[in-house]
Amino acid sequence: MHAGAGTAPPASASGAATRAAAAREARAGGLLRATRWTRLALHLLQGVLTIAAIYPLTGRDTREALRQRWSQGLLRVLGMRLEHRGEAIAPGCMLVANHVSWVDIFAINALAPAAFVSKSEVRAWPVIGWLAAKNDTIFLRRGSRGHARIINEETAALLDAGCNVAIFPEGTTTDGATLLHFHAALLQPAIACGHPVQPLALQYRTPDDRFSRAPAYDGELSLGECIANIIAAPRTIARITVAAPIATADGADRRTLAARTRGEIATAIGIALDAQT
Repeated sequence: MHAGAGTAPPASASGAATRAAAAREARAGGLLRATRWTRLALHLLQGVLTIAAIYPLTGRDTREALRQRWSQGLLRVLGMRLEHRGEAIAPGCMLVANHVSWVDIFAINALAPAAFVSKSEVRAWPVIGWLAAKNDTIFLRRGSRGHARIINEETAALLDAGCNVAIFPEGTTTDGATLLHFHAALLQPAIACGHPVQPLALQYRTPDDRFSRAPAYDGELSLGECIANIIAAPRTIARITVAAPIATADGADRRTLAARTRGEIATAIGIALDAQT
């Protein structure tokens, strides 16, 4: 008796096809990861050579343009696409952002070059710490009031020169689904010199707009593990939603300002602050 045209294939054949498809997918994923790791190494080398050979011969405007272009290239190497929503970033503002990943610095730089106030531990990160130090990063030693005053003076000088300075007032990273307390003291330099602050909400999403924790550099995760997670993700959207600048010239209170910027970032991300612990 002959099988009809609509007869299903044997279970063994169906299983073999599934295994073959899974093997092809695994090979494609492995090739993608290997390619990205290679491109990342080459891109980091390009950054080191650019800073060593070209930075000393150029002015601030050229260095900022190079930094922006290199940061945009880094996102592409990592399989990320930058998505800008909201307002334009205004020059001479303190940029106040939530903190998810080491990639945050380069995502912001890809949109608008900025100096950063960062924890001193970042300086010890391989290659990335050196790149950060050569790109106007101000490293903050926690618990030192004398050093905090120096940081405030350096920040104010950059703002007065028309540069943007970015801070992460949570003081640490999250997975991007929560928003921690903002340390208001980090906003003091902007208030002291009368420059606006501008909230930036950072999110990492999948192409179909679902939450992605692949870039999250939180908990006990090492830098290498975080990079591996990003590289393994097929595609990630780095979304920055920019709110309008908030004036500080009228004697703004830093705690009130911190609460307002936190509230605007929470709204952009879709987090209900009163529901958080």
